[in-house]
Amino acid sequence: MWFDTPGLIVGGLLAGIVFGFLLQKGQVAKYRVILGQFLFTDYTVLKIMLTAIVVGAIGVWGMLQLGMIQHLHVKPAVLAANAVGGLIFGAGMSLLGYCPGTGVAAMGEGSRHARWGFAGMILGAAAFAAVFPALEKGFMKLGEVAVTTGDKVNNKVTLTDITGVSPWVYIAALAAISLVVFALIGRWERQQAR
Repeated sequence: MWFDTPGLIVGGLLAGIVFGFLLQKGQVAKYRVILGQFLFTDYTVLKIMLTAIVVGAIGVWGMLQLGMIQHLHVKPAVLAANAVGGLIFGAGMSLLGYCPGTGVAAMGEGSRHARWGFAGMILGAAAFAAVFPALEKGFMKLGEVAVTTGDKVNNKVTLTDITGVSPWVYIAALAAISLVVFALIGRWERQQAR
C-alpha cells in the first residue's frame, strides 16, 4: 500500500508543507504573477518551474541509483491523450489564472475566485473518471509510444529507454538549458528595468 508506514505519511505531509511554503514564498500563488507569465512580463513561474524540474530530476534519479526508491512509476507515453490533456490544462489555466497547485495555494490564502477553479478541477476529474472506460481502449491508445526489447513490448518508456543515453546526460542538458534561459531572462529584465 502507499502509506505502509507512519514515516511515509509524515514525510509526505512535510513535503507538502514545504511545497506550499515555497509556492507562497515564490509568489506563484498570486494571480498577477501567473498573468504576468502569460503576458511575458513576469518570468517568476518559468524560473521556479525550471528549477523544480532540474532539482526533481536530480533527486529522483539520485534516489533511484542510491536504492532509496526501487523503481519509477512511469505512465504510458500516449501522444494524442497528452496533447489533448495539455490543451485542456492550458485552457483552464489561462481562464482561471492558476494551475492546480497554485490554485489550491491561492484558495488557502483566501482567494474567492480560486474556489471556483478548485470546484472546476473536481468536476473535471469526476467527468474524466466517468468517461475514461469509454476512452481507455480507443482514444487513450492513439499515438502510444512503445519500445520493443527482444520479444517484450514496453509502453512505459523514458527517453533513456528509447535512445539508450544515460538519464544524467539529459539532466545535465536540461540544467544547461535552464542556466541559459535564466541568463537570457536576467538580461531581458535588466533591459526592461532601464
